[in-house]
Amino acid sequence: MLVTCEPAILYFGTPVLLISTINEDGSTNLAPMSSAFWLGWRCVLGLAATSKTTQNLLRSGECALNLASVDNVAAVDRLARTTGLHPVPANKLARGYRFEREKFRLAGLTPIASETVAPPRARECPVQLEAVTASHHGLAESDNELRGRTVIFEMRIQRVHLDDAILIEGEPNRIDPDKWRPLIMSFQKFYGLESRQRHHSMLGEIPEVLYRSADIDKARQARPFLGAGPGDAGRNHVLTLDAEPGRSSP
Repeated sequence: MLVTCEPAILYFGTPVLLISTINEDGSTNLAPMSSAFWLGWRCVLGLAATSKTTQNLLRSGECALNLASVDNVAAVDRLARTTGLHPVPANKLARGYRFEREKFRLAGLTPIASETVAPPRARECPVQLEAVTASHHGLAESDNELRGRTVIFEMRIQRVHLDDAILIEGEPNRIDPDKWRPLIMSFQKFYGLESRQRHHSMLGEIPEVLYRSADIDKARQARPFLGAGPGDAGRNHVLTLDAEPGRSSP
């Protein structure tokens, strides 16, 4: 029986991301979130206006989007209720948040140099996307009570790095959905997907190449991030946690 109700949140389930950005002092912030979806090589993010990630994106316009798998759930949960803001805003204090500077270390994840942006990627995540801001605007700008609380970012993907274990055999540019096990957050709880397809998909009969976006050509023209140092682009260089952004450890 259908009923009419008023849930406090409409969080029906979306993939979990770890967003890395660069702070004003050159250190790295790493934040979990799941208010995201993709259209072609564009990603739309919804972030609290007062978050450190939002501040960093508005200032620098770039990030690394690390998609967590079910195997990364413990690392993601260790970052829950932490913030890169100091002092911690009152609304976050009320929810039990605390300031944390070394988020990669806390999560037990390894930062590695990106190719085209300053923020590092998380080596343990099987999907790593380098992205730049295409546009942003406030959510609910016509509502006096809600205006200023949330910022919507449209991010353009510049590089896609994938664990080859989730690719279709013999298809270097196609992800096998039977192998990719994204971590899902639904109503503030963690879930995974089944390991098999539930029903034949008519949309799945359409060749993926027909959805190819012109953004892929733009991504090929992205210049290497010079802070990585000569010869670093394209390599999985591990970064020291206290190193300058883009500098690899010996």
